[in-house]
Amino acid sequence: MPLKKVPTTTHQQKAVRVVNGKPVFYEPNDLKAARALLMAHLGKHVPEKKFTGPVQLIVKWCFPITGKRQNGEWKTTRPDVDNSQKLLFDCMTDLGFWKDDSLVVSLIAEKFWASLPGIYIKIEEV
Repeated sequence: MPLKKVPTTTHQQKAVRVVNGKPVFYEPNDLKAARALLMAHLGKHVPEKKFTGPVQLIVKWCFPITGKRQNGEWKTTRPDVDNSQKLLFDCMTDLGFWKDDSLVVSLIAEKFWASLPGIYIKIEEV
């Protein structure tokens, strides 16, 4: 999925406010925008048939090169690679890639600086 701007907002950035003495969780605008971007791009790649058994995902987050970075160099700055997966998985579940993201039994997730930014995703039944 080539993307000019790879989302850096993560699912952990949900916010909370108190209404009538009770906490109410909500998505800030930047999280809503990241979700909409992922849904729009992932929507083009939904499989005809949902995965119903265990799957392995390989996810490569390719961020646009900044400064003196090199194409393919590991990205060691935020967002954390583990935090990036939750929003991606939630979007893929909502779109119907699988019955539930609990079917992901193996995950290889990496992040790089890249001349062609985007998110590479490979799904295989295991």
